[in-house]
This record gives sequence, C-alpha cells and structure tokens, in this order.
Amino acid sequence: MPVLRFGSSPSDYEALGTYVNALRGRHGLHLTLLHVGVLEDFSRDVAEWTKGNTSPAETTRRTVAWLQGLPVLEGFTGNAERLIRLGGGWVSALEVDVPQRVHDYQVFLMEGLHRLLDELLVDNIDDFILSSPALGFRSPRWIPHVAVGRPKSRADGIREIEPAEIDFGESRIRNGRFLPAVDDE
Repeated sequence: MPVLRFGSSPSDYEALGTYVNALRGRHGLHLTLLHVGVLEDFSRDVAEWTKGNTSPAETTRRTVAWLQGLPVLEGFTGNAERLIRLGGGWVSALEVDVPQRVHDYQVFLMEGLHRLLDELLVDNIDDFILSSPALGFRSPRWIPHVAVGRPKSRADGIREIEPAEIDFGESRIRNGRFLPAVDDE
C-alpha cells in the first residue's frame, strides 16, 4: 500500500533522517501486506521443496492468477510513534498502528497463500513459508511497518518519534507490471 502522506509536512518525514542512515525517498514508501519476492525465485523455491512435483512454470502460472485475482483493500490512515529494527537489525521501519480491517486483510492474504501452496503440493506449508528465501519471512508474526532506512548502529533499538499520521493508498501489487502474462488453463 503506497504511502500518500506522512505527517503534516514534508519536513516531518525528513526529520527521521536524524535517526537513520540512508533515509529512503518518499516516492517509494509503502506498507507491505504480503511479500512474495521475485516470482522466478519463489517458483524455484516451490519446485525444490516439492522435489520437482510442481514445476516452476506451474507455480508461476497459478501464483500470477492468484495475485491478479486478489481484491483491493481501500486506503486508510494509520499512525506511527516509533522506529523499530527489522531484517536482522539492518532495516529501520516505522511501526504502524493500522485499523482492524487491515489486519483482517493480511490474515486473508496468508490464508490464500496457504491455499495456493497446498494446491502447489507444498507440504509443511508453515515451514516452507518461514524458510523460503523468496518469501523472506523472518517471523511468523506480521508487524505493519514502513521501511525508511538503516539504523545508525546495530545497537539502536526501538526509538520513540513524534507521532505522525500516515495516509495509505489502496492495495496493489507493487511490481505487478513485471508479472508475466499467463494463459488461463
């Protein structure tokens, strides 16, 4: 979900630069509801996990159809009051307080991913999700966040910031333009 507005002025976002290195540009900021990664990598992960019983081509076809069939979640306003560390401590992110409907939608996505993986003949689905390099899950618990840069040091923990409202646009497949065209079979 793309960030449309952070705080009451552009300087509110720029102020985060005092807490992080390499502050990301505002243009690409987003809240990730589900990360599938690079589709070719995901398809290869499934093929390896199923010992070739599901081909990368089949995984790609079914995954693209599933992604393109997802309903759109309307935009919303969330709040951020602290920076947290993710990615083994090398990513600073705004922890975002989101409405319950956003949590519900994320659960819907995970349930859909489970069904997709079951159809792709993946066994031990939770183990696959946590170990797939393409999916990149490091925790079974989803933390709504917006990645904003790198912490100044690995010792930086949770940092309280000036509370800020964040407006998000409707959900979308962030790199949907790179999805291959697939035949509906």
